[in-house]
Amino acid sequence: MSTSKPAHLNNHQRDTLLQIFQHPTSRNVEWHAALSLLEAAGSVELRHSGKYLVQIGGHNVVLTRPKGKDIDVQQVVDLRRMLTDAGYGVLVEELEAKGKEV
Repeated sequence: MSTSKPAHLNNHQRDTLLQIFQHPTSRNVEWHAALSLLEAAGSVELRHSGKYLVQIGGHNVVLTRPKGKDIDVQQVVDLRRMLTDAGYGVLVEELEAKGKEV
């Protein structure tokens, strides 16, 4: 079940959201920042396997913690798709519009 309005995000989470939607795809999205955003946007459950089940707006994805500090490009693309489907694309457009006015 998707929500009509994305959850309230703090400044750090908004920055991470913008980074995920950046083109070309960012290669510097830190795992802990992405996890914080996902926890604010939906639910994150650490499984016994060490993988994370993320649920946002009726969509599920299973993530594996990266070996380094950054998530890989495919994870960024997958998260962008999931967040877009959950209504966060509109929020990104609003944030980018505000940034251009400043």
